[in-house]
Amino acid sequence: MAVLMVIAPEKFRDEELFEPLQVFQSKNIGTQVVSLTTGQHTGVLGKRITTTKTLDEVKTSDFDAIVIVGGSGSRKYLWNNNKLIDLLKEFNNEGKITAAICISPAILAQAGLLKNKKATVFLDDEAILELQKNGAIYIDENVIIDGKVVTGKNPESAREFGNAILKLLEK
Repeated sequence: MAVLMVIAPEKFRDEELFEPLQVFQSKNIGTQVVSLTTGQHTGVLGKRITTTKTLDEVKTSDFDAIVIVGGSGSRKYLWNNNKLIDLLKEFNNEGKITAAICISPAILAQAGLLKNKKATVFLDDEAILELQKNGAIYIDENVIIDGKVVTGKNPESAREFGNAILKLLEK
């Protein structure tokens, strides 16, 4: 089993990366963190991680789930990113888990994966609008699982979000 985690090159939300990562690694689930560039990336709170692959180098066949981390960098770098949107569609078409937290569920919506699905997102007008205009049923809850799609609301939901993904992986 393996999980792909996608972060913005900068200003990703530390808890939303490291808490789910810890959940997966505690169950010996393989993880790979990628971004738009390789090298060292710094989160909003100052934690750092080094990536060795970019989004362009990802093969869906290597993973069971894709998780998009939030933070202010997501809006700047990941929203409307055609490569990421295509990758999400590929994961979805292969029946794999797609997940996003904070403002990143907007990207799931942009990929068309939230149409007629219940989803949550950070309390941000633009992010909520992105869900609604793409057919999502927005619900203000910490974590929502609808089929093989998992959405999380905010940094405080990060561990619960990771556990929800884990639950689907273990099915």
